[in-house]
Amino acid sequence: MTNLPLAQTLHRKGHWHGPADWVRLDYESRFLRRKRLETGGGMSFLVDLPQTVSLDHGDALELSDGRLIEVIAAPEPLCEVRGDLPRLAWHIGNRHTPCQVAPDHLLIRRDHVLQEMLAKLGADLREVEAPFTPEGGAYGHGRTHAHSH
Repeated sequence: MTNLPLAQTLHRKGHWHGPADWVRLDYESRFLRRKRLETGGGMSFLVDLPQTVSLDHGDALELSDGRLIEVIAAPEPLCEVRGDLPRLAWHIGNRHTPCQVAPDHLLIRRDHVLQEMLAKLGADLREVEAPFTPEGGAYGHGRTHAHSH
């Protein structure tokens, strides 16, 4: 057993108020079920959710004593993609690469092979540091895929 505070309840963005603290997590770290985390204030706690979930920026984990820990999407190394977005998005999606979609650009994790391919397709590329919140899967929930290849 552990003496750490326990978080077993997730509140989605917009369905909670007033965090006690926050935790900053990158895209990969926001996909979890059971994990020890440390808040910005230095408090360690244990997440123990009923199933693996994808946490979104603005969600909150509720500790057993009722305190809320806000989830903040951490900046990470990304590539901003501009150009013929429908065509470029098709090529990114065809490689099952997580992609964040904005009206005037796409964001993907830095990958020199993908960046070279996109440049050959005429994309304007710029390396950036930003939080990464890609589109969820159409066949499953969040990052999961319920279809097979």
